[in-house]
Amino acid sequence: MRLMASRRALLAAPLATPAFAQSFPDRPVRLVVPFPPGGPVDLGARILAQPLGEELRGSVVIDNRSGAGGVVGVDAVAKATPDGYTLGFASTGALAVNVTLMPNNPYDTRRDIAAISIVSAVPSLLAVHPDVPARSVAELVALAKARPGRLNYGSSGPGGTPHLAGALFTMRAGVEMGHVPYRGAAPAITALLAKEVDMAFLDVPVLLPHVQAGRLRPLGVTSAGRSAALPETPTFAEAGVSGMEVENWYAIFAPAGTPAGRVARLHAATAAALARPETQRQITSQGARVVASRPEDAATFISAEVDRWAQVVRGANIRPE
Repeated sequence: MRLMASRRALLAAPLATPAFAQSFPDRPVRLVVPFPPGGPVDLGARILAQPLGEELRGSVVIDNRSGAGGVVGVDAVAKATPDGYTLGFASTGALAVNVTLMPNNPYDTRRDIAAISIVSAVPSLLAVHPDVPARSVAELVALAKARPGRLNYGSSGPGGTPHLAGALFTMRAGVEMGHVPYRGAAPAITALLAKEVDMAFLDVPVLLPHVQAGRLRPLGVTSAGRSAALPETPTFAEAGVSGMEVENWYAIFAPAGTPAGRVARLHAATAAALARPETQRQITSQGARVVASRPEDAATFISAEVDRWAQVVRGANIRPE
């Protein structure tokens, strides 16, 4: 199921909000981010938090609760009091992949969360350390085949989109590479810059400053078309490796059982925040695109993503490390 850009949702009239929800919120709303500060999920949450708080006529406070590839933070939201004062902001790995990847995952996103909106989506970028003697995807494939198992890629943790993109690349390109997981994108980038790993598949926004500064070399993007942020970087299809369309999406959600009126209020505020030109500028300048789906559409999409990534996890025999 494809994510559709939601200009219609942004322009649509807000969902009806029952009278009892009009006083909400009367204290700060906590937005739990299940990864450390500085990574792509944290960045997306911080772009949304301020305008969302303004639309709610209150404040939204970021709470970074990292651990276990996003499990700790998402589970904290799933188990929170369903009153609208504790929300989560997470991505594909934590909301769609972990359901299959983690044998004892404590939450089921179809049962334990109330989707508010898919916020944005962004392709991954494959970037290598400048010391890696490959200036194109084709050269990297040739190098990996000449050095089977000697090249490695870093990721933000087992089962996240960066890990899955790397695993998918090895399958599609027919190469063997090692996987080195880190606790979030920021530590993975630090390791890549220090050449602890040779390459990484990470979201365009977090790699872009290092590419622009010449500290990393971009080889390919995992989108259907080229990224506006990196127009000279080819897609994997253009580079000769098909089936590499991987898009990391970001969603805001509440615990299951949150009153419908409060979900409606939160959705209306989220849609309004995302419709702001400055919010859209910040999101698109980072190489992402605004989605802003309705709660029911977000729930349907997340359910389909659970099924999609279950096939990849099982097919590639990916296990938590």
